[in-house]
Amino acid sequence: MPKALLWDFGNVIVRWDPRTLYAKIFPDPVERDRFLSEVCTMAWHLETDRGLSFAENCARLAAVHPHHHDAIHAWRERWDEMFSGPIAETEAVIEDLHARDVPQYGLSNISHETLDSTLAMSPAFGRLAGVVASGLEGVIKPQPEIFHLVCDRFGLAPGDFLFVDDSARNIEAAQGLGFDVHHFTDPAALRPALEARGLL
Repeated sequence: MPKALLWDFGNVIVRWDPRTLYAKIFPDPVERDRFLSEVCTMAWHLETDRGLSFAENCARLAAVHPHHHDAIHAWRERWDEMFSGPIAETEAVIEDLHARDVPQYGLSNISHETLDSTLAMSPAFGRLAGVVASGLEGVIKPQPEIFHLVCDRFGLAPGDFLFVDDSARNIEAAQGLGFDVHHFTDPAALRPALEARGLL
């Protein structure tokens, strides 16, 4: 049975969706979806998660799509507008685990430039004893190296963790390495999953 939690950040502890920002820039949903599927794509954004600066990543893309210059740079300049607050069910679980002295850590694909502002979005982040952030390490989920790094840094084996993430790819990768996992798709399902493992 696991004895520690390993938390993803976006859409597990705090809600993050680029559409929250780009609905303000592109009121037409068709135009908005086209921009996010063809210009500011998740594959493009992952380069900032690997450590590339927002300024450089945006500048490179704006050179290819100059007519979208301002919308592209909004990704950097209005980053916080992509968030819509913490997930209350996760915050409550983190507090309850803290009260039971269950060790908790973070593992996030996140830029080094936005790490501090994200950690300030919820007091739940203050309950994490350590964080591995991809932008600081130069490696991202679901690459095995970042999961090995978590174990080395926190002195625990894969099976000691319950890893909670909203990405099926990340969950599959961690499970293949021996982590216990919970695929976060419904906030209401989180607490029962921890109770079933005797963590709460």
